[in-house]
Amino acid sequence: MIDKLLSLWSTLLTTIWDILPIIAILVGAQVLIIRRRIANLQRVLVGLLFVLLGMAFFLEGLERALFPIGKLMAEQLTAPAFLGLTGDETSVDWREFGWVYLFALTLGFSTAIAEPSLMAVALKASQVSGGAIQPGKLRIAVALGAAIGIALGSFRIISGIPLQYFIIPGYVLVLIQTWFAPRAMIALAYDSGGVTTSTVTVPLVAALGLGLSSHIPGRNPMLDGFGLIAFASLFPMMTVMGYAQLSEWLARRAGRASQPNSP
Repeated sequence: MIDKLLSLWSTLLTTIWDILPIIAILVGAQVLIIRRRIANLQRVLVGLLFVLLGMAFFLEGLERALFPIGKLMAEQLTAPAFLGLTGDETSVDWREFGWVYLFALTLGFSTAIAEPSLMAVALKASQVSGGAIQPGKLRIAVALGAAIGIALGSFRIISGIPLQYFIIPGYVLVLIQTWFAPRAMIALAYDSGGVTTSTVTVPLVAALGLGLSSHIPGRNPMLDGFGLIAFASLFPMMTVMGYAQLSEWLARRAGRASQPNSP
């Protein structure tokens, strides 16, 4: 019990040390540049205390529960015995790894939808849009993109196809979508690609990529083990803009259906 409390205290001190530069910049700008007193100082201090405690508990919980479980599952799922590999193979058939793709799909969805940064962006987008953007639907769209991206990235590692054959066409598709997507959703879609790769997603996805590349014959962990995070950033942009385009199309269709037939 004492060891756990000491570990939590260490995490809290680390969190305070990491947040101090942000506090210094905000307070310095308020006092030295804007030159006005901080409004509702007591509420700000209480909120800051909640942020520090919340982040410390969150990080400690990840370290003690989520990370070990995710790492263990990635190791077990990519173990040669589970994959049916004896170590004598010189190549593998990508069609025999259905469980890996399913695990990558569910891992990508669950980690992305649990990202605190995604929750914050979705909440702010809802507030700014006056409720037009629903946080739940936005988070699901982002999580679907992350799930597809990580599953496809796992296929890339197993099949041995070079990374650029996926990333370059992916960004070309994003640029094409940018041209046709609703203007109000473009910037949000680009931001959504970044918020998926944060505290929860990165360690688990990196463990999966390194585990696969370490056990699949002919793969190099340095060359093939990384890149999944790029997939997790790219595909949410596609799904968010796709969600916006589909919503706009459905709204236009409903509007045409509600109009009376002209004589």
